[in-house]
Amino acid sequence: MKKHLHIALIGNPNSGKSSLFNALTGLNQKVGNFPGVTVDKKSGESKLSDNLVANIIDLPGMYSLYPRRSDEWVAYNVVMDPGAADQPELYILIADASNLKRNLLFVSQFIDLKKPVVVALTMMDIAAKKGINVDVAGLERELGVPVIPVNPRRNKGIAELKKAIEQTAKHLYKPPSRNFADTGVLAEKAVSDLKKLFPHISDYAAIHYLINHESFSLNNTEQASIENIEKENNFNHTKVQAEEITQRYSRIKHIMQQAVIEADPKEKQWITDRIDKILLHKFWGYVILLGVLAILFQSIFWLATYPMDAIEWIFGAFSEWLSGVLPQNWFGDLIVNGFVAGLGGIVVFIPQIMILFGLITILEDTGYMARISFLTDKLMRKVGLNGKSVMPMISSFACAVPAIMSARNIENKKERLLTIMISPLMSCSARLPVYIILISLVIPNTYYFGFISLQGLVMTGLYLLGFVVALFVSYIMKWFINIKEKSFFILELPVYRTPRWKTVITTMIEKAKIFTFQAGKIILVISLILWLLSSYGPSKTMQALETSYEQKISQNPDRAEELDQELKSEKLENSYVGILGKAIEPAIKPLGYDWKIGIALITSFAAREVFVGTMATIYSVGDDADENSATLREKMHAATWPDGSKIYTLASGVSLMIFYVFAMQCMSTLAIVKRETRSWKWPLIQLAYMTVLAYVLSFVAYNLLR
Repeated sequence: MKKHLHIALIGNPNSGKSSLFNALTGLNQKVGNFPGVTVDKKSGESKLSDNLVANIIDLPGMYSLYPRRSDEWVAYNVVMDPGAADQPELYILIADASNLKRNLLFVSQFIDLKKPVVVALTMMDIAAKKGINVDVAGLERELGVPVIPVNPRRNKGIAELKKAIEQTAKHLYKPPSRNFADTGVLAEKAVSDLKKLFPHISDYAAIHYLINHESFSLNNTEQASIENIEKENNFNHTKVQAEEITQRYSRIKHIMQQAVIEADPKEKQWITDRIDKILLHKFWGYVILLGVLAILFQSIFWLATYPMDAIEWIFGAFSEWLSGVLPQNWFGDLIVNGFVAGLGGIVVFIPQIMILFGLITILEDTGYMARISFLTDKLMRKVGLNGKSVMPMISSFACAVPAIMSARNIENKKERLLTIMISPLMSCSARLPVYIILISLVIPNTYYFGFISLQGLVMTGLYLLGFVVALFVSYIMKWFINIKEKSFFILELPVYRTPRWKTVITTMIEKAKIFTFQAGKIILVISLILWLLSSYGPSKTMQALETSYEQKISQNPDRAEELDQELKSEKLENSYVGILGKAIEPAIKPLGYDWKIGIALITSFAAREVFVGTMATIYSVGDDADENSATLREKMHAATWPDGSKIYTLASGVSLMIFYVFAMQCMSTLAIVKRETRSWKWPLIQLAYMTVLAYVLSFVAYNLLR
């Protein structure tokens, strides 16, 4: 009978933790959230032996057992909180051999908790290139726990690691009896008193109970008892932490002298330093960064074109086939124009999501992503953000939903919240179809110097406009968000390495699943609701239209197809969505919009790209018509107000483009913001300020250009 073991991977960021997780679990992984929080939880199964299977959880990285970031608190509570769900039975501690001194601080703290642990020593190849030679046996003696060198990228040492895990699980290895740091000197009486309450914990764990017990799942009596122990012993958190760190580094220095041989740094300049002299240059670093981002964006749109076209063709053919086999009634219409159309609206953006995160993973794996954060930190700080805010903002150019989720790695709560609040101002890929059709309608196809397109310049300007205003909004908001927390931009620059294609593919699949099953559910539900509201209206009105057009068709059978298209347009105008469009027309007319554009603004809340489909339906480009963009442009170009003046002019077109740059027309983004902030307060503020911003700037643009 197989035994299941619950194991957690824990270690410093950039220490090879994710690589080891992938090597141990392969593709037997799943992604979820830790209970009660929004930090990703990766877990997977690994076969350790014929009789032992491990469920492995990849905990967020930590630099020490004194957490600062929200994801560090998640890992800390899993390790320390006695009431945490699914507490691991064994831990794999990852330590970077090429940066061992810094890694040993966390390793030594964890060992003093006296929990079953195996140390996996990674980056041995990098250490060797740096001229660092680690005596693994000597290090194991000093630490008192098994130390196994591994290279997850090449699958080396994995078998030995599994064997050490199995032996530790069988209690063949015992926790070291001696503490790495002398807790008796730190707070002997307070520790002694607390261990009378919790006799099963280690001396060092007792110190953490004294420092962070408020975050643990303890009852009121236990919390009060710990508070009394602190007061009676004058327990000073800051002093104890400082003395502990000093003690640890003193012993780590001894271990480094005994078990590690390091080359003289003056003898050899590491290749990473040479590359950084170029990529982090005060001038060329920014030029290269702009080039990398330009290639990133172009690749997203260029590479995604083919799979997106294929998906649209497949769904189009499938819808056509369904229309032929399903009955021509409300049920058939619901399946074809509600469910299948909604599903297609989700699936069609999966290629862009996958390509974006594939490229971002490559940048992360090579080590360049950390350099982007470093380069942009100075600019971001001026508006209340920091360097880590730039990647969620960049990700928002594809989709704000995963971008907002990626803001979790920003330690400072205020900076994370500001990043979440402004990320939707970046022009996501769903806005692209709107920009393209409106630019082609109102902007002349003029070229300057023979190769610079005016339409291309306008497109670039729309993207830059969103970015610049986002920085301005962040600057204003930082004065109103009352979170007093000091911000320190501490970032380790990892060495440059070749990307791991297996990891890239795994990440692409994971992000596609998250988008499909989390945001996708919301989009699909909204699509079905919008189908219902656009397919039905007041029964008397709809019946009168049916009767009227039946008479017209019987009188003009040669115009049956044309009249059928007119009936569809009339029914849409008199549907519940059409009624709503008419109701809001007085509010949007000052921006240059009629009720038909109003309907598109409403349907765009499901997905902004629905604008084009809505326009196609309203302007009688039905399923039987030639649905190419030229035909739709011609219909929109010919649209007029009752007085005969054109609806789509330069003024109204620019106004509408600006509205789509700033308006929060994405219910799934609002849902994700609520999920990340765990409050409806912030998504409602976001909806309000973006709507006001869109309205005011569109109004100004329309009245300046009319």
